Amino acid sequence: MTDTEQQPLGSPFSAASTAQDVIAGLDLSGRNAVVTGGYSGLGLETTRALVGAGARVVVPARRPDAARAALAGVGGDVEVVPMDLCDLGTVRAAAAHLRASLTALDLLFATAGVMATPERRVGPGWEGQLAANHFGHFTLACELYPLLAAADGARVVAYSSAGHGITDIRWHDPHFRTGYDKWHAYGQSKTANALFAVHLDALGREDGVRAFSLHPGKIITALQRDMTLQEQMDNGWVDEHGNVIGEDFKTASQGAATGLWAATSPLLADRGGVYLEDCEIAPVTGPEDEAGVRAYAVAPDAAARLWDLSVAATGVGPVGG
Repeated sequence: MTDTEQQPLGSPFSAASTAQDVIAGLDLSGRNAVVTGGYSGLGLETTRALVGAGARVVVPARRPDAARAALAGVGGDVEVVPMDLCDLGTVRAAAAHLRASLTALDLLFATAGVMATPERRVGPGWEGQLAANHFGHFTLACELYPLLAAADGARVVAYSSAGHGITDIRWHDPHFRTGYDKWHAYGQSKTANALFAVHLDALGREDGVRAFSLHPGKIITALQRDMTLQEQMDNGWVDEHGNVIGEDFKTASQGAATGLWAATSPLLADRGGVYLEDCEIAPVTGPEDEAGVRAYAVAPDAAARLWDLSVAATGVGPVGG
């Protein structure tokens, strides 16, 4: 992929579009979808929209009881499977369950995530945000790849963020052994999400598996749970009562729209590996811009390098032909 592929397509949707707008008129009967984090925030809106269009949805959840309670009113065909993105044993177990119960997987949404957390070490000492946001989803996608390849045109949707603009992959110290910075750790994990989509798409396109990354927009959800009220006030996100302020924030349904567009739009049928925002392919932009994607987050060489690093870390098998 080259930067020139990051060109708008003329999507009929926009920043104001909702999940319901994007999914209107679509029949996803017979389709299988997996939505990590599919029981809160953007994930819940995604699950609700997919079920409404007739899809069967599996929601891997670190807190399965809480997930089932949150999904109780959604209706449709929804299954909750226990899984913790920071515990690769549970990721592999969830994937094994799905391989045993499904013949194909049409849509995989890597929606769950953490942001600006206190320093946490998981697994063999991995930095927690990179583990939860990237290694966990990387392992899940690789373990589910046979199901994706068995579908007729599967799509993988990785939730990145404008936060990727904070930093490229810290190749010299990806696990912050030399000093932790919660925002740089978050930014690195979001760059990893975008690079993951680039290389998965390159590996999977011969099998009809296409991958996309995206910035959902600015939304206040449970993602901010590790931030104090004062931090959110200092960022200009909320007032002293926790109410959202500012006109550039989206609703959860608007935040879910770009992911659903990535998963279903016929405009993207022959595309992949691109970074999206506001239901459109985003342009490559510089460090002074809030919108768009940095060139380093869609660079094929960096994507291949991160893939190799991730394989070495997680021990997953080969993907693609």
